[in-house]
Amino acid sequence: MSIDAVPARSVDYNRVFAQAIDRLHEEGRYRVFIDILRNKGQFPNARCFAGHNGPKPITVWCSNDYLAMGQHPSVIAAMEEALHDVGAGSGGTRNIGGNTHYHIDLENELADLHDKEAALLFTSGYVSNEATLSTLARILPGCIIFSDELNHASMIAGIRHSGCEKRVFRHNDLAHLEELLAAEDPAVPKLIAFESVYSMDGDVAPIHAICDLADRYNALTYLDEVHAVGMYGARGGGISERDDAASRLTIVEGTLGKAFGVMGGYIAADRTVIDVIRSYAPGFIFTTSLSPVLVAGALASVRHLKASPVERAGQQAAAATLKALFADAGLPVMDTTTHIVPLMVGDPVKAKRISDILLREYGVYVQPINYPTVPRGTERLRFTPGPAHDEGMMRELTAALVEIWGRLELRKAA
Repeated sequence: MSIDAVPARSVDYNRVFAQAIDRLHEEGRYRVFIDILRNKGQFPNARCFAGHNGPKPITVWCSNDYLAMGQHPSVIAAMEEALHDVGAGSGGTRNIGGNTHYHIDLENELADLHDKEAALLFTSGYVSNEATLSTLARILPGCIIFSDELNHASMIAGIRHSGCEKRVFRHNDLAHLEELLAAEDPAVPKLIAFESVYSMDGDVAPIHAICDLADRYNALTYLDEVHAVGMYGARGGGISERDDAASRLTIVEGTLGKAFGVMGGYIAADRTVIDVIRSYAPGFIFTTSLSPVLVAGALASVRHLKASPVERAGQQAAAATLKALFADAGLPVMDTTTHIVPLMVGDPVKAKRISDILLREYGVYVQPINYPTVPRGTERLRFTPGPAHDEGMMRELTAALVEIWGRLELRKAA
C-alpha cells in the first residue's frame, strides 16, 4: 500500500487547547488577571477596569511592592533622570550592548548589602534562580542539590534543568535534611537550596542551623531572599542580615521587584562564583539586560532602604494590626511571624468567590492563591498590608470579610 493510501489522522489542536482550559475552570483554579492601574503617589489606591464601564476606585491588598517603593518620589525621579540621560533601552545583552554604568553601580550596592564580594543582575528573580542553580550544578561534577519541599517554582526549574540529582527534604526539617546529607558520599559536591521567608505560609527558615549542617557535610548553600530583601535587617539585607548569617551563605539571591518596587533579580556571592555564573549561564549571557531606567530606579530604592528603617517599621506594624483584627473577628488567619497575612479558605472555588465579591461589592482587590502555588485543599487569600494601609482601611476590610464569611456560610477560626 502506498503512503498516499493511508488516511492521515489529523490532530484537533484547538480542541486539545480548549480542553486544557476547561480543566482549569472545572477545578476552580482558572486564573483571572485583573485589569488595573495604580495611582501614582497614592498607593494602595488604584483603578480597576474589569467588569464595568470606566475605571472604578479600588484598594490593593495583595501587591508584592511591600513598601510602596515603586511609588517613592526618589525612585521615580531617578528613573526619569536616567530616561532623559541615556534613553529607554539597554541596547542588548551586556556582552554586546555593553555594561551600562547603572548596572555596575547597582551590583556594587547589592554586594555590599549582602556582605559579599560581588553581585550579578538578571531580568527577574525567576531567571536568577533558574539560571544560577542550573549552571552551578552543571559546573560541579556529580553535584547533588538538597531542596526544601516548599521552594519556589523557579528554584525547582533550575534544579530540574541542571540535570543533576536532587534530594527533597521536608519543609524546614533539619533532621530530615541531615539524614539525606549523611546518606551521600562525602566526596560528592552538595548544594542546599532554600528560602528565607516562604511567601505563602509566611514562615522563616532556620538559616544558622542549615549552615551548620552545610559546614558539617561540606555543602554549599543557596538562599532565596526574594520576600525578605528590603524588609528585614538594619539595612534591608533580609533575614540573613537580621540573623547575622549572611557571611555563612555561599550565594544569596534576591529580587528588585518586591520590596524594592521595580524589576529584576540578582545573586550575590564571592567574585569567583559570580564570574562562573556570568560566564556560563545562558539565562544571563543571551538575555537583553535590564533597561537602565529600571536599574536606576532600583538603585535609588536600594540606597534609600539601606538608610531608612521607616518603611520597614510601618509595614511590620500594619501586618501586626491586620493579623490582630482578623483573629479578633474569628477569621481563619494563619499564624505567621512575618509580613505575610494568609487567610485560609481551603477551596479554590470559594477562594475565587470571596475575591470576586470583595472586588465587585467592596472595591477590595486580593487575588486568590490556588494550586499549584499552594497544595490542594490549602487555597487561601494572601494579604500584604503595607505602610500606606491605615487602620481605617483594615477595619473596613475585616468587616467586609466577616460579612462575606457569614453570607457564604464559611468556617471560622476554632
